[in-house]
Amino acid sequence: MAHSSDMRTKLARVKGLGASHHAVGHWWWQRVTALALVPLSLWFLASLLTALMTPDVVKVAEWFASPLHALPVALLAVAGFWHAKLGLQVVIEDYVHAPVPKYTLLLINALGCFTLAAVCILAVLKLHMLEAAAGM
Repeated sequence: MAHSSDMRTKLARVKGLGASHHAVGHWWWQRVTALALVPLSLWFLASLLTALMTPDVVKVAEWFASPLHALPVALLAVAGFWHAKLGLQVVIEDYVHAPVPKYTLLLINALGCFTLAAVCILAVLKLHMLEAAAGM
């Protein structure tokens, strides 16, 4: 039997290894965004099938001009890209082991998701502000 000079208990030795101490928060945010995506996605799909299936671009712009519609679309974009970022992060951390590609992919994932969310929000805001600009 090998003698160990480490006087800590097994629990103390295990507690400091492995986890990056943010896994629970990551797991919860993934569940919260998934939960938010369910009603937002169903609402958006229903809107696509009813109000947005028109070839009239003006009607679509008017639909987005309403805060009642613009806000949930922006929330859908934020929740969707945040959820995607968290999910891709887990895949990258689990399957890419070399440090340079791993951190490069994590950076691309974060920047890509945040950029796409910002583009979606700016597009919604632009459509939302069309009515205000046309009213002047």
